[in-house]
Amino acid sequence: MIQIDLTFVKKLQIKKNPKDFSLLFQLYGPKIKALMIRGGSDYAFAEDIMHDTMLTVWKKIDLYNPSKGSFSSWIYTIARNKRIDVLRKKSSQPYVDINEVEIMSNDPDSEKLMLDSQLAGNVKKIIRQLPEKQKIIIEMAFNEDLTQKEIAKRLEIPIGTVKSRMRLAYIKLKECFKEYQ
Repeated sequence: MIQIDLTFVKKLQIKKNPKDFSLLFQLYGPKIKALMIRGGSDYAFAEDIMHDTMLTVWKKIDLYNPSKGSFSSWIYTIARNKRIDVLRKKSSQPYVDINEVEIMSNDPDSEKLMLDSQLAGNVKKIIRQLPEKQKIIIEMAFNEDLTQKEIAKRLEIPIGTVKSRMRLAYIKLKECFKEYQ
């Protein structure tokens, strides 16, 4: 097993020997990759972070200070920071002009609102043209949400009469709507 001690690190700081760096890579490379995978990264991402980390260690070995912590902690901190940097870059969105953004909405569009408003106006106009007895039944059914039985009881007329007037009103409404389509 490879042993990394302070003497080895000082030797690396003084003379950057590629063979010594190879030993570092063999020891810490797989550990960094495993750490990244355990953290939820996929294999390729973990591999990239490992390579970036080891390259940074090679370039900045002079900055390691043993009084601030262990060598392995220093390397793992570099790896952690690399991962955070990459994730931040991925999550940031490029600037997009607000005029080019189309925001999805569940609200009806203005054209639909206008058509619905026109339709509602036409329905009111058509209902006003119905005979009074039919108009009262339609208004009670739709405005007050009453059943045919409740309408019959309130108007004190037979339920069959309510059904007949409602059917006649529907026929007239259907004929009038043909003109608006």
